Amino acid sequence: MVDWHWKQLGKALLTTYAIFGAAWLWNETSPLGWWTLKPRTKKEKEMAHLYERREFPYPGDEEAVREFIEKGGSWGTTIGPRGLIDKSGGSVEKKLQEEKFEREAKKLWLRMRNEVIQDLQDQGHEIE
Repeated sequence: MVDWHWKQLGKALLTTYAIFGAAWLWNETSPLGWWTLKPRTKKEKEMAHLYERREFPYPGDEEAVREFIEKGGSWGTTIGPRGLIDKSGGSVEKKLQEEKFEREAKKLWLRMRNEVIQDLQDQGHEIE
């Protein structure tokens, strides 16, 4: 009678591990994603690349680590540090801030220019 209980317990554990193992394997290798019936929003689809698995180099391999950092490293991943050094020697975060600053400055310049042109046209001057 005791042997029968251990046999049933072994079957239950084996089945449970098999189900969990299959679910884990499906989650790791599924091209459809884990929740296949749940539709993804547009924003979630655009940000999907941030959650993809990344292949990190072995820390002892200096050339691979340098190449990884030059490509952007962990920048933009959910687990990576911010402000990695890129191959030009500047901070990626600083470069992005400079680009944003340039965009805002250009917008402000165009707005001011259009206001001046509008004022001159209101005064009767012909300006293209």
